[in-house]
Amino acid sequence: MSSEDGAGEQLAFIRETVRRAKPRTWRGAQLADELPVARVLVDKGLLHLDQYFDYAVPATMAEEAQPGVRVRVRFGARIVAPGRREGGELHSGFIVERRADSDYAGPLAPLAQVLSPERVLTPELLRLCRTVADRYAGSLADVLQLAVPPRHAKAEAEPSPSLLPPPARPEAGSWARYPQGADYLEALAEGRSPRAVWTALPGPSWPQEIARAVAATLAGGRGALVVLPDGRAVARVDEALTALLGSGRHAVLAADLGPKERYRRWLAVSRGSVRAAVGTRAAVFAPVRDLGLVVVWSDGDSSHSDPRAPHPHVREVALLRATEENTGVLLGGLSVTVEGAQLMRTGWARPLAAERETVRATAPRVRTVTDQDQARDAAAQAARLPWLAWEVAHEALKHGPVLIQVPRRGYVPRLACARCRTPARCRHCVGPLEAGSAAAPLECGWCGQPEAEWHCPECGSFRLRAQVVGARRTAEELGKAFPRVPVRTSGRDAVLATVPGEPALVISTPGAEPVAEGVGYAAALLLDGWALLGRPDLRAGEEALRLWTNAAGLVRPAEQGGTVVVVAEPTARPVQALVRWDPAGHAALELEERAQLHFPPVSRMASVTGVPQAVEDLLSLVRLPEGTDILGPIPVQGLAGRGEELERALLRVAPGQGAALAAALKAAQIARVALRTADPVKVRIDPPDIG
Repeated sequence: MSSEDGAGEQLAFIRETVRRAKPRTWRGAQLADELPVARVLVDKGLLHLDQYFDYAVPATMAEEAQPGVRVRVRFGARIVAPGRREGGELHSGFIVERRADSDYAGPLAPLAQVLSPERVLTPELLRLCRTVADRYAGSLADVLQLAVPPRHAKAEAEPSPSLLPPPARPEAGSWARYPQGADYLEALAEGRSPRAVWTALPGPSWPQEIARAVAATLAGGRGALVVLPDGRAVARVDEALTALLGSGRHAVLAADLGPKERYRRWLAVSRGSVRAAVGTRAAVFAPVRDLGLVVVWSDGDSSHSDPRAPHPHVREVALLRATEENTGVLLGGLSVTVEGAQLMRTGWARPLAAERETVRATAPRVRTVTDQDQARDAAAQAARLPWLAWEVAHEALKHGPVLIQVPRRGYVPRLACARCRTPARCRHCVGPLEAGSAAAPLECGWCGQPEAEWHCPECGSFRLRAQVVGARRTAEELGKAFPRVPVRTSGRDAVLATVPGEPALVISTPGAEPVAEGVGYAAALLLDGWALLGRPDLRAGEEALRLWTNAAGLVRPAEQGGTVVVVAEPTARPVQALVRWDPAGHAALELEERAQLHFPPVSRMASVTGVPQAVEDLLSLVRLPEGTDILGPIPVQGLAGRGEELERALLRVAPGQGAALAAALKAAQIARVALRTADPVKVRIDPPDIG
């Protein structure tokens, strides 16, 4: 067996010195007459095995064993006697190439089984996955697990629907509100590849606008791909596409469909029966034929960053794909990320935004109030609302529902000593104590251990006070302040998609805000802004503005009485950007500060996390690009309840050196495997949390 060219200088040297032998197997099986060698990517997912291996193709499998199909092979066979091998576990894999000869001079193991003749790994998808693996210092097998769904035999046996003819060019519709909107649709319909960072107007129109962009691309004879952060957004775009184009022209790829249905729809896309795909994170790899447009909605949402190795981000995969396949790009959202601002500044993409007059006509009125403002009557005090917020809610409830965004879930997720303000901690794991309800006993938020006899280790007091109030406690308090008004909650335990347009209080955690039927919410209260702005994270301000605009975008325009009250420091930059409804300006200022500090996206960065000795070992092995800055290592919090002492180092390089940094870290990880080091180290390119 041998590896593919480019797996390393040492392997390349070995290939140059080994003679190429006529393919044969150690069992003497009859081989295929033509191209008897199959180069296989074995699904091992280990960095030191991130290479291809050659297998012999038996004559009985010659027709089915084509590039792109799934196979089973024996991996790790051992020699037990001269000319005799045995053992080796069966592993799945993909054939990536059929060859006439092999770099390996010895006998080749034969393919054990062709699982399916379906060519699921197209050359375009293989190139994309290889590029993503290299960018994120990961293995190709891990990326393929994200890109290709598990096989379902019954779904493969079903025929895919016939491809429908291209639709007619759509009218501009609400795109006419943007000066460049109609031109963008026309470019897509003509088969061109325009790239834009789209600052969407507040209101309910963005799903219809995405649908029109997809329709224009299909009318131009090319395919389209839409990636959204959650299932609720997917459902809204799915509904808009169905209303505009009818059924059968697009496929929804979502995890909640079940393995058979999702794979059936994925096959329809792979076979070219459907030219448009809509889905969440993994859909960015969907093998859409002749791709002409990639849409990423709300690219700052953390859901777009995959928690599984090698942790690719949807936005970056989409940009890589656009470059590889020459596609159009629509990076959209109610707010703008710093990465989007950089794309506009470099000229890679153009801004797509409305005029200020249009923004003022569609945005709600935003008013500010500080956390320290005291309520002026008993009802407001009971609801822990400043007077302005209580007054706005009271008036808005006469006309429709009121949205109240609370940054923390639960009842009282953070407690402290009432006398000395020392945070209440668990005696077992030092995790934060929290209260599940007014009558429930305290329990640890990390390990779940109950704490019935807490007392302050500093002053000995047995009294507690709430440091942070959660969504359930807020709902309870507001229910008392507005006794005859229905209260609905939406959060991680139960996320509502929509709520009726009747007067009600809707308490929601950020990102779980339901859409109000009809004309939208009459008002929104954005509470505890300090909890979002005060996070020790480089992206705290950007993230706070994104969450606020997403919630405020559900409120009626100011001319219809829509009002938003944000409880945060009025002079903070994100608060001022919300008041002016200028997310693009906020992103541009953030980009300028990042440039001065040499932080991403102006630079490229990687994090190395593990126990101190392991981090030190990796840093001593890695051959970093010239000019790399090493920040740290510094202590970081270990896994909840386990008490690890971990350290993290940040590695920063200049633009253009990101690929070299990823390659160096991958090589160092492989070297640690060769040295049989015990403690693992987590390497992450473009870490989302930079304190």
